[in-house]
Amino acid sequence: MFNKTLVFIFFIVLFYSVSFKSSAQQVLTLKDAVQTALNNYGSIKAKATYVNASKSLVKESRMEALPDFNLSAQQDYGSVNGMNGPVSGFKGGAVASAGPAFASANWNSSFGSLYLANINWDFYSFGKAKERVKVSASQLTLDESDLTQEKFEQQVRVAAAYLNLLAAQRLTTSQQKNLDRASALRDVVVARVKNGLNAGVDSSLANADVSNARIVLLRAKDYEHEQSSQLATLMGVIDTAFTLDTLFVVRIPGSTHDTLAVSQIHPLLQYYQNRIGLSDARARYYHTFNYPTFSAFGILQGRGSGFDYNYGIANPNAYTHNYWDGVKPATGNYLLGVGISWNIASPFRVQQQVLAQKFVSKGLQEEYDLVNEQLKNQLNLAGQKMKNAIAAYVEAPIQVKAASDAYTQKNVLYKNGLSNIVDVTTALYTLNRAETDRDIAYNNVWEALLLKAAATGDFGVFINEF
Repeated sequence: MFNKTLVFIFFIVLFYSVSFKSSAQQVLTLKDAVQTALNNYGSIKAKATYVNASKSLVKESRMEALPDFNLSAQQDYGSVNGMNGPVSGFKGGAVASAGPAFASANWNSSFGSLYLANINWDFYSFGKAKERVKVSASQLTLDESDLTQEKFEQQVRVAAAYLNLLAAQRLTTSQQKNLDRASALRDVVVARVKNGLNAGVDSSLANADVSNARIVLLRAKDYEHEQSSQLATLMGVIDTAFTLDTLFVVRIPGSTHDTLAVSQIHPLLQYYQNRIGLSDARARYYHTFNYPTFSAFGILQGRGSGFDYNYGIANPNAYTHNYWDGVKPATGNYLLGVGISWNIASPFRVQQQVLAQKFVSKGLQEEYDLVNEQLKNQLNLAGQKMKNAIAAYVEAPIQVKAASDAYTQKNVLYKNGLSNIVDVTTALYTLNRAETDRDIAYNNVWEALLLKAAATGDFGVFINEF
């Protein structure tokens, strides 16, 4: 019997420990929310894919400097009638048949073949290949900074949504408390009205207050659901009843008075700077089209034919229908050479193309300066918001304490017939407003710190507080 009791106690302890652990796991911390968003959000996945595409294009542009090496082979069957006279292979509308000129055409046919190996290498083009690689590398840098910027913005968006949901949950709790107080007051009022201690209109006013409290609570719940849906969307998960970390409502951050500056490696500034870098790289690449290209080439050719060397008017039967005799290589040629190609009209066009790209770079620089100024103003605004939020944070408990004392006093006086229902409902409204201000005051301090982090470009300013 004693052993059975021990086993029963063991399973009870195990059950509650597992239940406690599972319930603890349901708490969604801010860091978990941010990491989930970074792993799941669609735009981050898309931009990571674009980075991989740019990496492949960098490799491809480096391989453009390699020589072209072409292999071709063909085996044919046909006649070789020839004639004296000019001809143009206009749009490919001619065949490369070669043979003696007869008095009239004939249909003597045999097999033939052509085997070709061709190497062509643009070995010097005044840096054209190198500049193209730089353009591809600049595009990769831009895409990587775009991904970094998207991650940074997503962290800020998720943190803001987390704070908004937490504030919404606190407001819902405050409105539920307000409904409970209004319901308790109504019970007192109804009892006093039934006993003839107060006028019947008091119960009507109390019922109206309860109904109003229910409506306000429903609005608070609706707002909470909206914020929960917003957070779930940013995290890339299905909306559920999130249980959030209540750290934000028990303390304020320790770095509220730190003096910060906009970082030059701000993800947004880096993105705009890399846009300028890409534009400048394109301008340098376009400039290389002013110059010629030096090429080296080599050709190795093998030919086979079923027509003999003496085929002609004197010996029109010197050919064979044998396949192998026609397609096997019978003769060959090689060719080595160097060449230069230069469109002397290119500099006139390229000059304007380069000039246009430089104007684009200048425009991008203006956008960079604009964003930089906006971030500085945002940082100044964050500093002012922090000061105001701290001031409100200090005042909020004073307001709640005073409002709570006033409500308690008016409620007691009313129960003893020393006050009227209007005074009590006014005190109730004042207490509800004070609790709402308190909930918002705590949240505003954290939001001001988040705004600082967004302006400086360092999310650690905010997330390192946890």
